Amino acid sequence: MSTYGFATMLAPRSVAIVGAGEREGSVGRAVIDSLRAGGFDGAIRPVNRNYDTIDGLPCCPNLAGLPETPDLVLIATPPETVPGIVAEAGACGAAAAAVLSAHLGRGEEAPIGAARRAAREHSLRLLGPDSIGLAVPGRKLNATLLAHPPLAGDLALVTQSGTVASAIAAWAHRREVGFSAILTVGRSADVDVADALDHFAADLHTRAILLSLHRIEDARKFLSAARAAARVKPVVVLRTGRHEPQEETPQTHTGALARPDAVYAAALRRAGLLSVDTLDEMFSAAETLRRQRPFPGRRLMIVANGRGIGALAADRLAEQGGTAADCAPETLAALDGIRHGASKNPIDLGVDAEAKDYAAGLKPLLAARENDALLVIHVPTARAGARQTAETIAAAVAEARRGGDRKKPVFAVSVGESPAAAAVYAKAGIPLFPTDADAVDGFLHVVRYREAQDDLMRTPASLPQDFRPDVEAARAIVEAALAGGQSWLDPLSVKALLAAYGIPMQPCLLAPDGELAAEAAWPMIAQGQPVALKLVSPDIVHKSDVGGVRLGLTSEADVREAATRMVARVRALQPEARITGFAVQAMVPRGASRELIVGLAEDRTFGPVVVFGRGGTAVEVIDDRALGLPPLDLRLAADQIARTRVARRLAAYRDVPAADSEAIALVLVKLSQLAADLPEVRELDINPLLADAAGVLGLDGRVRVARATALGRNVFHVKQILSREAGDTQTRHSGAGFPPPARPGITESKRPVSPHAHLAIRPYPVEWEREMTLKGRAIHVRPVRPEDEGLFAAFFAEIDPEDVRLRFFTPMKHFSHAFLARLTQLDYARAIAFVAIDAADQTMLGAVRLHADANHKSGEFAILVRSDIKGVGLGYALMRLMLDWARAEGIGLVEGMVLAENKAMLAVCRRLGFEAKPDRDDPSVTKVMLRL
Repeated sequence: MSTYGFATMLAPRSVAIVGAGEREGSVGRAVIDSLRAGGFDGAIRPVNRNYDTIDGLPCCPNLAGLPETPDLVLIATPPETVPGIVAEAGACGAAAAAVLSAHLGRGEEAPIGAARRAAREHSLRLLGPDSIGLAVPGRKLNATLLAHPPLAGDLALVTQSGTVASAIAAWAHRREVGFSAILTVGRSADVDVADALDHFAADLHTRAILLSLHRIEDARKFLSAARAAARVKPVVVLRTGRHEPQEETPQTHTGALARPDAVYAAALRRAGLLSVDTLDEMFSAAETLRRQRPFPGRRLMIVANGRGIGALAADRLAEQGGTAADCAPETLAALDGIRHGASKNPIDLGVDAEAKDYAAGLKPLLAARENDALLVIHVPTARAGARQTAETIAAAVAEARRGGDRKKPVFAVSVGESPAAAAVYAKAGIPLFPTDADAVDGFLHVVRYREAQDDLMRTPASLPQDFRPDVEAARAIVEAALAGGQSWLDPLSVKALLAAYGIPMQPCLLAPDGELAAEAAWPMIAQGQPVALKLVSPDIVHKSDVGGVRLGLTSEADVREAATRMVARVRALQPEARITGFAVQAMVPRGASRELIVGLAEDRTFGPVVVFGRGGTAVEVIDDRALGLPPLDLRLAADQIARTRVARRLAAYRDVPAADSEAIALVLVKLSQLAADLPEVRELDINPLLADAAGVLGLDGRVRVARATALGRNVFHVKQILSREAGDTQTRHSGAGFPPPARPGITESKRPVSPHAHLAIRPYPVEWEREMTLKGRAIHVRPVRPEDEGLFAAFFAEIDPEDVRLRFFTPMKHFSHAFLARLTQLDYARAIAFVAIDAADQTMLGAVRLHADANHKSGEFAILVRSDIKGVGLGYALMRLMLDWARAEGIGLVEGMVLAENKAMLAVCRRLGFEAKPDRDDPSVTKVMLRL
């Protein structure tokens, strides 16, 4: 239901409290006190059959007896009574109810399930259970159990935990920080975090969203809402319970590395959210993002009037994973006579520095290309007071910004509180921090927010353009294993599966016993190649744990002896384990190769996860890894690799050439595609993956398979949705007709199941690409991609201004990056845009888009076609394709606004069956609607 009913819930004219009482300290009484303390000017209606009045307020025995229909009902009664009260609230016409009661159980048979069903029957929005209420200070609404009425402000706070909400509110109260709203969703029988993100993303009174969450139930819904919110305003996330143990023991190294906290961190980053670890960090990040816009780069140059204070800042930067900027020789030369000591970062101006020394030092540093931002630290002295130095720094920054080609960000620290200096920095737009550590953290908040925004803006294709895996061969391998009752693929099947995706593996031979293993090893040994012998058992995942791996064997006798010892050891340690044979491989000279691990793990919340890190038998001890959510492209894969410590070993050092990092990234992209194509692959290890200058080679691999089912707690409702009869997802369809053939499947959701429904992030829908021929003109139509910004810019530069006016209802001459980004950065779970490109010269001919509402019930379209090709039927074809997508998505209503003078567009709409009505507020505009 998403944002349905939010407007009334957050601005009620009357509030009923069911379970209100006289007893001080009771929940029902406390919430009445909160409403009064907040100054609520609507009706407060206690409901309790045991009282005639409560604290001077007339009390009714039930909701039906109230003098008016309450907009909001607060429920503070025993758990077993809650479903009936919810049903009564819905029947009387209330818009929303907040369940303050706890212990409603789990599952549809428990009170929480009955309350959910009752709310949905009456379209009642339900907050909680385990909620402590909601507050909208600007409307004097404080329907919470908070200790103090929150102040009005522009931060929206959304939490799952009532105690965390109380802690954040108390923190904010002490610091006089205000909120546009506070919403505690509790255990989310109905209203959840995603609904709240959708609402506050569009709320004009909210500048930033503070989010505290413990667990996500519906990953796809959450990530879609989070990505939409993060595109328009900062979202800062504090996650509780980050280090809770995994609910199930992982069976592979990648499964062990993909701990829930790491998966959540990867998902939040991919959604464009900024994660923090403490309450102080949460508010500091929100405040820093208010004062400093994101900027490119992450190299920080530190300037201070003292070696010690500068070194403290540099230490903090290193500890937090930041990047210290270099200082070019010409920059150092410009600092001669100002810089003290040999340090190139931090730059020490000396304890005797005067204000003019800051000006002289900042000029070359602000102009330098080898740094991306400056941190200027000033400890007031007798020679340089706080205000005077602040004025000098502000003037130097202003002068550089007037003459430079970019506004390089500057962060300031003035040790000791100086209101006068603070006012100077505030006027200059320079963020000021009380300590060096706070300033470094503030700088890194902006850097990490910008990096998360970069990840957010990437929408990789469901299939890389130049990569054609043999999906049918891979699916046949998996199906054969499942049909045979196997959970783990044998080594030959693993190699064949990975070969279908172009991932190179060291060849191996299988032998059923030690004697045949020795025979298989002989040709390799005869050529002077030592061999590796590995136990093959469907019951033993980690072979090294039972002595199931022997390396460097140089004779047949060594192979026989190793096989005998392996069998004996397994019989002693795991007598029930089945031994199906041995794998024999030629040893690979390691040389300058780096040992890595890559693979797939399955998270119960977010589905498939791509894992990369340092490999070997001690991967879990070393714990050097980075995670990514499919789909990936080479840029996202490279960023994932860069987030590990082992990434530094991939570069050249001493006489060791650099490893082929692009080949490593390509393996991650291929694994991402494998996860998209084969939801039955639940875990996959390649460990080690050797990487050197020549490329990559996997030595050992494990793959666990199982029938695709719903992913734990989230609501993906994934079933087997692909079959051989469904055909290749890459098939191109000509004309503007209907979408690709429906794929067989089962879904418990009303929305049609997607071929990638097991992925938390929907990939670029390559299956919607089309080739059209309209009146002899070949046209390629495809969904818009983020990299199309230049295509759109060129289109608007050449298009007739009159076409632009008809599309946007006003003349437009300038199309900013932000404007074009909104047109090309799409969340394909919520919106689609198709661009038509001339096949001959690759110029853009037009585009159509449809953006679904947060409830995914209706969508608003817009279309623009070049006037010089009108009359060939492109507008009609694009509209047909857009409507096909809407039908495939289960959208029931498509509507749009067309200028009444735009006769051609109105004619197309009538031909497609749209109903047209003049807009009541503006007769020059016609509203068109089509029910699908």
